[in-house]
Amino acid sequence: MKIIRNSLAALVAAACLATSGGAAPLGDDGLHKAAWMRDTFKDLREDLAEATDEGKRLMLIIEQRGCIYCTKMHEEVFPLPKIDAYLKDNFYVVQINMFGDVEVTDFDGETLPEKDMVRKWRQMFTPTLMYFPQTVAGGQTAVEAAVATVPGAFGPATTFHMMNWVVDKGYEGDETFQKYHARMLIEEQK
Repeated sequence: MKIIRNSLAALVAAACLATSGGAAPLGDDGLHKAAWMRDTFKDLREDLAEATDEGKRLMLIIEQRGCIYCTKMHEEVFPLPKIDAYLKDNFYVVQINMFGDVEVTDFDGETLPEKDMVRKWRQMFTPTLMYFPQTVAGGQTAVEAAVATVPGAFGPATTFHMMNWVVDKGYEGDETFQKYHARMLIEEQK
């Protein structure tokens, strides 16, 4: 009886988590599928054009099956209402599977399977968030075009500040992200 009661309690808890906006569900590839992610043909030139047409910024998120840090971001950071809303309102997010076989076309026109494109971009950590400007010069690769690349899992404040810094084009100014982040932390404590 105790086992049944504990099992029922676990099921109720899981149902509550699922309906309270917890982590995005896992897809067949083992990666989280958040509502703000776009299912595209993974042609970065087309994705950038669509993002710009929508008044949003293109962001790539590189993830892999079983990544504990990806799960941390999807459970503890991305579902926070402020971050979730900011992602939906300001970013056009395309997911890349670090070991996937779906073809990706880079800004320079080269097409490779995801796993080979990630290797070309010299990315080795998951999650990695790559943020892009509204226009990319012809012939540039994603690594060359990115205005910021964030390898690994960070907490809510760092993630939110980075997204704001990119949207506000902080990379064009004199204030580095680190100084911006420190200033924002101080201002938020006031």
